[in-house]
Amino acid sequence: MYVRHTVSDFSKWKSIFDTHDLTRKKFGAIKSEAFSNSQNPNEVLAIIEWENKAQANKFLHESDIQEIMKNGGVTAVPEISFAE
Repeated sequence: MYVRHTVSDFSKWKSIFDTHDLTRKKFGAIKSEAFSNSQNPNEVLAIIEWENKAQANKFLHESDIQEIMKNGGVTAVPEISFAE
């Protein structure tokens, strides 16, 4: 799963992203990484590996991700896409 969005402060967002790893794993995430755009450090790309798309969708709809994004300073609706 690729998640791209803009944040108000990458350092603050990254700290919250790292802390939220336990929740992602609870929902079945295998691996999570986050990167900032070198030309715009507040543009973020998170890559989260799941065993299957159903786990990712369950995480998106049943976890506290909306609250976490708000607390992390996400300033725009995230673009979410999947690759296999």
